[in-house]
Amino acid sequence: MRRILGTFALTAALGFGLTAPSAAETTLRVSNWLPPSHPIVRDILEPWGKQVEEATGGSVKVEIMASPIGKPPAQFDLIKSGAADVGYGVHGYTPGRFKLTPIVEGPFLSDSAEALSVAYWKVHEAMLAKADEHQGVKVLTVFTHGPGAIFTTEKPVKTVADANGLKMRIGGGVVAQIAERLGMVGVQAPSPQVYEILSNGVADGILFPAESVPFFRIDEVLKYGTTVPGGLYNTSFFVVMNEGTWNGLSDEEKAAIDKVSGEAMARLAGQAWDAADAAGNKTMAEKGLEITQADDAMTAEIAEKLVGINQGFLRAAKAAGIDGEAALEMLRGEIAAQSK
Repeated sequence: MRRILGTFALTAALGFGLTAPSAAETTLRVSNWLPPSHPIVRDILEPWGKQVEEATGGSVKVEIMASPIGKPPAQFDLIKSGAADVGYGVHGYTPGRFKLTPIVEGPFLSDSAEALSVAYWKVHEAMLAKADEHQGVKVLTVFTHGPGAIFTTEKPVKTVADANGLKMRIGGGVVAQIAERLGMVGVQAPSPQVYEILSNGVADGILFPAESVPFFRIDEVLKYGTTVPGGLYNTSFFVVMNEGTWNGLSDEEKAAIDKVSGEAMARLAGQAWDAADAAGNKTMAEKGLEITQADDAMTAEIAEKLVGINQGFLRAAKAAGIDGEAALEMLRGEIAAQSK
C-alpha cells in the first residue's frame, strides 16, 4: 500500500499556496499470475477494483500488476509477507495447508458457480472462519469455479472403466483423491502449463471446467468431454489482503471495501465463471469436441467410487472444533436457496 502524498509534498504544496487534498490516496497492488484476458482478472478483479474505488470515493484505487511476482502456489505467502497488497490463488495448490476448503471441492454439489460460491462464502463466514486457516491476512472472499468435467485427447470416457489408467492433469485438493478413486493417474501442473503437457502427450486428458478449455487453447488438442451432473469436482479459490495493508486503511475505507467484497465478490466471481463456462461450451461445440453427459449408470458408479470423499473434511472440522456435518448441511441448504 502506498500513501501517495507525503509530509514533504504537503508542505511544499502549501508553501506555494496550493490547496491540499482532503485525504491521501491509497493504491492497492494486486499480485497477478494469469493473463489479463482471463475471467479472474477481466471479470472479477478489474470490476471489483472499480467498485472499491467508487465505494471509497476514490481514496482507494486498485492496480493489477502486469508481471507475476511468484508462482501460483506462492501467492498466499507473498501477500502475507507484503510483497503485494492483494492476491488470489487456489487453496489446493498447497496440499494439506487448508484443511477445510475441501467442503466445496467434492462431486455433485452444483451446476452453478454463482450458487456454490455464494453458499461457500456464507458457510465460511458462519462456521469455517473461526478455524483461522487464513491467519495473517484479511480474507476478502472465497469462491469456486464452475463444475469440473473430464476432457480427453484420444478416447471418450463413457464409463468409469474408460477412465482407468488415464494420465490426467489435476490441480490439487480433493480432485486428486477423486482422480485416484476413479483409477486415473494424476499429473500435477499449474493451469498455464496444460497446453504443453497435453500437446506433448505427457497427459491423456485433464479435469477442468468448461471455461478453461478454450482459454488455455487446449480445445486444439482435446477431442472428447464428459460432464457430470452437479460437477465431478470444484476448485476453491481465495482473494486476500495483506494484514498490514488492511490495518492501514481508515474505518470508512474498510467498511466500503467490505461492502463490495465478501458475499458480493463471491457472487461476482460465480456469475463471471458461469458466463465463461457458457461461452466455453459454445466454443467447444463450434470446434467439434464431442461432449456428453454421464448417464445414470455412470453417475451412480462415480458416486459409489467416491463414497466417503468428505471424510478428510469432517476429520479436519472436528479437529478445529467445527461441526462438519452441520457445515455440509448448511452448504447444501444455501446452494438450494441460491439456485431458486
